[in-house]
Order: sequence, then structure tokens, then C-alpha cells
Amino acid sequence: MLSKVMSFALNGLDGVPVEVETDINNGLPSYELVGLPDAAVKESRERVRSALKNSGRKFPTNKITVNLAPADLKKEGSYFDLAIAVGILKATGQLAADCGSTVLLGELSLGGELRPVAGILPLLISAKAKGFSEFIVPAANAKEAAFIGGVRTYAAETLSQAIDHLSGLAPLAPLSVRSYESLAAEKKYRSDLAFVKGQPVAKRALEVAVSGGHNILLYGPPGTGKTMLARCIPTIMPDMTFEEALEVTKIHSVAGILNEEGMVCTRPFRTPHHTATTVSMCGGGSRTVKPGEISLAHNGVLFLDEMPEYSRSTLEALRQPLEDGFITVTRSSGAVTFPANFMLCASMNPCPCGNYGSADKVCTCTPAAIRKYRSRISGPLLDRIDIQVEVDSVKYDDLAAPKEEESSSAVRGRVEKARAVQRERFAGEKELRTNADMGERELRKYCALSRECEKILRASFESLHLSARARSRIIKVARTIADLAGEADIRPEHILEAVSYRQYDNE
Repeated sequence: MLSKVMSFALNGLDGVPVEVETDINNGLPSYELVGLPDAAVKESRERVRSALKNSGRKFPTNKITVNLAPADLKKEGSYFDLAIAVGILKATGQLAADCGSTVLLGELSLGGELRPVAGILPLLISAKAKGFSEFIVPAANAKEAAFIGGVRTYAAETLSQAIDHLSGLAPLAPLSVRSYESLAAEKKYRSDLAFVKGQPVAKRALEVAVSGGHNILLYGPPGTGKTMLARCIPTIMPDMTFEEALEVTKIHSVAGILNEEGMVCTRPFRTPHHTATTVSMCGGGSRTVKPGEISLAHNGVLFLDEMPEYSRSTLEALRQPLEDGFITVTRSSGAVTFPANFMLCASMNPCPCGNYGSADKVCTCTPAAIRKYRSRISGPLLDRIDIQVEVDSVKYDDLAAPKEEESSSAVRGRVEKARAVQRERFAGEKELRTNADMGERELRKYCALSRECEKILRASFESLHLSARARSRIIKVARTIADLAGEADIRPEHILEAVSYRQYDNE
């Protein structure tokens, strides 16, 4: 007897429908699983066999053939356990219900419990887009699945619960749709600019960087607060919309690092160790292509602490995603595109000992050692960092002063106003959200410069030996500064401030 049930496979961030066909014939007992399954899918035979027996069902002693269609798509993971078990029950007549339109997802334990699988959210979103409206998922994935509205999703704890629901003996109640707004309202950050003493220039630079989505480099002696400032960046970024949160949650779900709430409500802040490989940064893998750190930082911040300590190949791999906002990972099994629209924040010491340029410490490095240290960051990558600001040490009196510093919420208010101006400006542009996203066409349209501004920019271009890319990025930063000031046109003081944020170039 032949049966057909539906499941889904994960390909990058997209779900692909998979029809699980099960055929039971007379012959010597055997179990054949076809359709390009990987090792995890092949091992489902033993999981399904034990789960059926321990759930009070019979595993047939006939010739069993299971086909995962389409046959030319490589199947990976344990998503198909539940669908294969239900297919066997239907093919042997132990389940008479018609469940061809229900998408079944979940891994089975030997005892018949349903275990969670990674990537439930992108799978359900893709299935809904393809016209499916009824799903059975593991109970452990219920919080994540409950954010998808307009469908009927049932959470089962065991194989027996799923079978009783499909047969109508004990129907499960569909999951109630969860509200993203109520969950987002409870979010909390551990960092706050109110705890950062002094550093007015660096704080202003952070505000400008976040307002326009610009990349930023903080450099200075050890212990001056570079890391503390970087950790405050998410606290002054605008709250994520539901669409942005869904994008981030899909990536984290596929990576298998989704939080217990089932939804990422705060801006991601990723800090990979300096020993991170190019694959871990960009994404990939020997079997399943997983998103890397730059994709996990999508719609958030990628912080590279002590940037020169990262390998040259890892740093150079950031150049294309910084320009395009996405990355395509190509392997022998195919190509997968992941979003990677992140704000890069990097920190570094000015020299190997960290004291070069310090007002109260002596540098012990030779000029050759300083040049070698700084050359670890290539010119093309440095060109892509719009704002470069020095963070110097803070005096003890400033640290001990009872004066209250401006909080992150106050700064975020100004950032949101600047972002609102940019949303209105780019209302007719599909792929533009912030000033940092502008290309040359948009620069000519929205960033006209007066003669005085051009004169200042020309002098800076020649004295700092800037590239054409650096010139464009100075104009973008000046546009952001004008937005923060509520000015419709870029003024000379905006250009001067933008040029002052190329301090590393000047050195």
C-alpha cells in the first residue's frame, strides 16, 4: 500500500516542500530510504522503528520503501522522522485519516517523544507562502511557531499525541498567536551610556554612526572604555520592527541558537573571538550550510575587539558583505545566500603596547613595529569604515564625579528622529534604509554640496590622500550629521565634523 504525507526541508533560510512517499510490499523484510538522504536522515530508520513500537504501534516486517521527493534535493537533518512514522502507519492501515495537506515536522526519540528541530520559523514561513495552512511541530518549538499567524499550528509532545490528533481521537488545540509587541516591551539591556564617564567625542561619534548606519572604528590605549562604548550601541539603536525581528529570528533559528522566547526582540550584538575562521565569520560547513557571524549580526552590530588580531583572510572576507548587505556561500552542494546587513564596530590599540599617543603613558614600540601592527588592517577595509575616532584615557576626577551622564534612551530619541528623516527621504527607494546605504546616484540626488563645502572637502581629500570611496563616505556622514541637526542641506560645519572622524587616516 502507498501513502503520501508532507514535510519540509531547509535550504539556507528557505523551506522546500518534501513529499514523503511510503510503499509497503510483500517480500523479505527490508527498509530502503531514497531521495538523497544524509546520515541523519538514514538513521531515522532506527528512531522510527523504536518510536512506533514504544508508542504501541506495529512496525511492519515487509519490504518498506520510503522516497523523499524531489529526489534531486539533498535532504539533511532529522526533520522527517514524524512524517516517515505517519507515512508507515498510513501505508499499513494503522492510520486511516487523510493528512496529505498537513505539514509534519519533528525528530523522534526512541521512546516516541517529539524533539525540537532547528529552523522551524523559516520552514513555517516558507510553507505558509506556498499555500500550506496546517502544521504539527514538536511542543518544544511551540513558542517559536506561535508567531506565525493565519495558519493552524499544533504542538505535540509525543508521536501518540500527533497520531491521535490526526485520527480525530484527541484533537490538539491550535497554538494561539503570540504578540511581538508585548514581548519586545519587556526587553532589557545590561549596558547604558549613562554608565560611561567622559568620552564626549566618542559618544557623539556613536550617535552619528547609529543614526546613519555607518561603520565605526574606536582606537586608543587599553582600558579607555572602547569595549564598553561598543556594547552600548544596541541600546541607542531604534527598536526592531516585527519584520526585522522575523529576519533575525529566522537566521538564529537555522543556526540553532534561538532563545527560549522563540523570538529575537533586541538588536543582535555579536563579538566573535579573534581566532574565528573565515568560515565561522561568513558561514558555510561541510554538510549543512549554516549562517556565519556576519549573518547572525544582521540588523544589529558585529563587534571586532582588537581588530588587528584577526587573521587577514577573515578581515578581507568582510569587504563584500559590507558593501552589498548579503553574502552568498558557495559549496559543492550549491549556493546559499544569507542576509548580512550589519553595522561594523571595531576597536584596536594604536600600537602593540597600546600607549602610542597616550597623554600619560610612554610608548615602547619602534616605528617599524607600529607600522607592522597597523598594516594588518588593509586600506580597502579601512576605507569601508566611515567613522574613525580616538578614545583616550579618562582622568580619575571625571570617573569619580557624581555628575549624571546622558542615558541611552535620551540619545536613542535623537537617533530615531534622524532615522525618521531618512525613512521619509528614501520612501520611494526599495533597498535604502539609512544614509550609509546610498550609492553615487543617491549622493547626487540627496547630498548636493555648496561651493564652500566642496572647497573644504577638496582640501581634506588632498591633505589626507583620501580615496574616492572615502570621499563618498564623508559626504554620507555629513548628511547624517545634518539630519541630526534638523538641516535640509549639508553645511560646512557638517563636512568639517565628518572629516574629523577620519582621524586614523590623518595619522
